[in-house]
Amino acid sequence: MSSVSEPSNPSVEIRHRHGQGPVVLLCEHASHHIPACYQGLGLAPAHRRSHAAWDPGARGVAVSLCEWLDAPLVASRVSRLVYDCNRPPEAETAMPARVEVIDVPGNRGLDAAERAARVEAVYRPFCDAVTGVLADRRARAIPSVLITLHSFTPSFHGERREVEIGILHDADRRLADAMLAEAHRLSHRCIRRNDPYGPEDGVTHSLKLHGIGQGIANVMIEVRNDLLATPEDQQAIAEELCRLIHPALATLGVASSLGEGAPDA
Repeated sequence: MSSVSEPSNPSVEIRHRHGQGPVVLLCEHASHHIPACYQGLGLAPAHRRSHAAWDPGARGVAVSLCEWLDAPLVASRVSRLVYDCNRPPEAETAMPARVEVIDVPGNRGLDAAERAARVEAVYRPFCDAVTGVLADRRARAIPSVLITLHSFTPSFHGERREVEIGILHDADRRLADAMLAEAHRLSHRCIRRNDPYGPEDGVTHSLKLHGIGQGIANVMIEVRNDLLATPEDQQAIAEELCRLIHPALATLGVASSLGEGAPDA
């Protein structure tokens, strides 16, 4: 099975659209790319590649899971500083003027037309891609659960984060509960529920829109990005996550289709 991405909108990547496994993967913060029309948002080059602009390593983990779970993957091709696809258009944090200690000059003072243009250029194509993938699966009577992949910085506002893998959920906790029940399989990892973020932080938009809104079990996985420094690290973490995902799918009564080379549960 190949997970080569298909030609698609420049704002969104779709890989392995017709995967037969039960998981649909999202990676909203997969890229730090800022299209030329935004003139780098006025950011210093280092800030354009920092964790403020994307989730380092998350796409690499998502691509490995795409292959091993025989799962379609929808990933943003545009920096979350241009538009954060895990935020609704009305949220200030969809186009933040400041992230942690980083000012984003190109997001300061945006008027309604400028905000609407970014919604149409980045957010709508991403949402339409997810909707299309899920609709196609319903038409083929393939059951679906939704998993979104993210990474987070080891320290935030100067405070060290001990958690290594966060299992996040909103009102629908079915998949999160099933994965957390398997945490003993990764006894060497610090795994926590709704940490380092939770619903109160406004991070569950995709889960609510594409998961809960569609009656689909869903979860967000957050991995500390110092564990994802190299492609090899990203693959190793993807293998570890499979040890939680496969038995969790079985608990939910969803048959799992393993891609070629998938690690055993």
